[in-house]
Amino acid sequence: MTGDAERGFDRHMLEALVCPVTQTGLRYDADRSVLISKAAGLVFPIRDGIPIMLVDEAQPIDD
Repeated sequence: MTGDAERGFDRHMLEALVCPVTQTGLRYDADRSVLISKAAGLVFPIRDGIPIMLVDEAQPIDD
């Protein structure tokens, strides 16, 4: 087992999640292990295979 499956999550499942602020789709960044909401300008972390979809835990997008 390697990659996403090794981390305990399904990439397709992550891509089905929506931003809690804008209700728009998220982009999964495997290198950084985050979900990105371009519409909200926020990056949501994934910790131990669990997406943390709390606005208080999100960081602004670094351009």
